[in-house]
Amino acid sequence: MKNWNQLFVRHGFLAEEVRPNVFDCKCETEENLAFLLENLEQLTVSFQYDGAFLTISSPVVEEEEWIVAVDFEYRGRGGDLWFRPILDQPKVKELDTYIAGIVRQLNRLGFYTESCCDGHDRRNPFIGFIKEVNVENVIEVLTAAGISQIYRRNRHLKLRIQRECLLDITEKLSCMQKDCLDKGIEYFRKQQFFNRLEELLSIEGESGNEAKIRQFVLDQLRHHIDYITVDQTGNILAQKTVGTGHGPTLLLNAHLDTVERIEPGRTIVKNGSIWSSDKGILGADDRAGVAVILAAASRLPSLGFNGKVKFIFTVEEEVGLIGARSVDETFLWDVDAAIVVDRRGTGDIVTSCGGYYPFCHERYGHFFEETAQQMGLIGWKTTPGGSSDTRIWASHRIQSVNLSAGYMNEHTSSETLNVEACYNTVELLTAVLNDYRNLQRTLRQINSEINVRSEVY
Repeated sequence: MKNWNQLFVRHGFLAEEVRPNVFDCKCETEENLAFLLENLEQLTVSFQYDGAFLTISSPVVEEEEWIVAVDFEYRGRGGDLWFRPILDQPKVKELDTYIAGIVRQLNRLGFYTESCCDGHDRRNPFIGFIKEVNVENVIEVLTAAGISQIYRRNRHLKLRIQRECLLDITEKLSCMQKDCLDKGIEYFRKQQFFNRLEELLSIEGESGNEAKIRQFVLDQLRHHIDYITVDQTGNILAQKTVGTGHGPTLLLNAHLDTVERIEPGRTIVKNGSIWSSDKGILGADDRAGVAVILAAASRLPSLGFNGKVKFIFTVEEEVGLIGARSVDETFLWDVDAAIVVDRRGTGDIVTSCGGYYPFCHERYGHFFEETAQQMGLIGWKTTPGGSSDTRIWASHRIQSVNLSAGYMNEHTSSETLNVEACYNTVELLTAVLNDYRNLQRTLRQINSEINVRSEVY
């Protein structure tokens, strides 16, 4: 469930949360504020507004309920006709429901709009800009926010994206600052990754109590895949066909549960790129892995990968790999290789459990080393490691590795996370997906060698 701040941002209101459920509304226009208060009243939300600050004392409503309140017949029709770009703030009530947030954020960043439409679930959304706007810069910003298919016609951009996803894009844009726009796509992608990582680290979900973190991941993942379900044990199973689908089938895996409860009210301490918790565990084992895989899922349309990607987010890994052991083996039948992100440290490509239980052929591990080297990613080496879900996938004769997620001292109050190293894992994973042809060639060589050995014996 979204909080009040998220609802306001996603639906186009510029109200800054200064304390939990207390919002500074001085930067919002009277018209937009009146529309906001009108909808709060319609939803019978208990609030106080003193002319500057809005204080809400009611529990947050579901976003579906919020949309019913703010949406109305003919909303957005003709709104462009009486909006004066630069001189006026966009009027939320006169913009289509699902695109109002993006329009407000783009105008906040100095990309002044003159027309828009959310597509009404019948066509692609589009946004038009005034002639003074550098539309190529807008494309760069929207790409960094996660829209991979954007088509330009003069000063209009058509967005190949479901209109419900526009709300998620709005949240990402809200984290961008105008004075950072010249830092480029990669800077914004990294900041968005860190923002999502912090969200993941703030959600409870110890073994056996994964409902909240599972729902968060479902919400984040569902717009990026073709199929998604939750099995009887509580694991998330999902699948995405990319391109023609004629390529390898890869499994990406991390686990949802933490070894113990994340302390309520704790603070994430950020010392440069090293994060820790002021009390209790940080929870980076394995929320860091979850963040890496969600980042890869969101980038799939813009990568060169061709084939299928399956996702498994398991429960109760910390108490005996229970989730992984219970996955229906039919979901694994066509999987050619697995990539798990649940290893401490930086730069480890775990290819066995303790050196005695192999997870993969040595060629598969070396492929990751070579890919890292080609991308200039320093320090990635194959190594033995401990037990993890990787062991389960390997038992199904799937070539499997477990990659470092950047955390150290897991399961203790001294746990830390190197967030730069964690993002480095995103870069390695996306590089592997991009180089799917060589990956497929490597897997074929491995299978040929295994078949020859089988014939000999």
